[in-house]
Amino acid sequence: MKTNKLVIFFFAFILVTALTIPAESNPQVEIPDRPSPPQLVNDFTSTLSQQEKVALERKLVKFNDTTSTQITVVIVPDFNGYSKSQFAYKIGEEWGVGQKKFDNGLVILLKPKSANKRGQVFIATGYGVEGAVPDAIANRITEKEMIPEFKKGNYYAGLNKGTDILMKLTAGEYTAQDYQKQTSEGNKTAGYIVPILAMIITIFLMKRSQKTKRTFSHGKSGATPGILTALLLFGMGGRQGGTWNNFSSGGGSFGGDAGGFGGFGGGSFGGGGAGGSW
Repeated sequence: MKTNKLVIFFFAFILVTALTIPAESNPQVEIPDRPSPPQLVNDFTSTLSQQEKVALERKLVKFNDTTSTQITVVIVPDFNGYSKSQFAYKIGEEWGVGQKKFDNGLVILLKPKSANKRGQVFIATGYGVEGAVPDAIANRITEKEMIPEFKKGNYYAGLNKGTDILMKLTAGEYTAQDYQKQTSEGNKTAGYIVPILAMIITIFLMKRSQKTKRTFSHGKSGATPGILTALLLFGMGGRQGGTWNNFSSGGGSFGGDAGGFGGFGGGSFGGGGAGGSW
């Protein structure tokens, strides 16, 4: 009799354990709930200051009101077992970022770097903006505009720069090809080489003119055009180096005051986008 009671107790214990362990081992929510009231900047880590959140929110709301394209920023401490791309797509789909008719939503997902985990960022693009922001361009934006600032701990600056580029691309201010050309390594290298060569030529011509003192008047007239040309090239090289930075800095034409965000429109995501880590 005692044996039967022990067997029943044992199986009852196993049954209760099997039913309770799974529920206790996975208590976390998969993704954050859609914000209520709705907002485009959602920081679940207190990474941004209140002033930074307000400034970024105003810019993105103004852009939404002007173009109907919705860019939401989501900062989380963890991806809950998902990859950064899966987590970003789930937010885009379940929150309905973008307009249902146009699927013109973008999700910038950020997990700040911590003491024992790498920082990660991902830009997910809705169906309707995949042409304006191809995967290669999304990757370039994270690598060129955002991650360099994130490495310095300037999370607001990185998000501000990244959203500026996304806004201009989706609004048609310039194309993906324009952005790729302006940010290519080849162009940057050429921008450095031209002024350096100009300086070398200038120094060479100045030294040559000093060695020909006996024919000073003739040497001066021959050297002057070369020096002026070199100086002109140097000046042009300097201006080219800052053109793109000036063009992409700040809030662009979409800055200014805006009303509250009216809510997401039910957009869909098909897997486009790219990201990186540091």
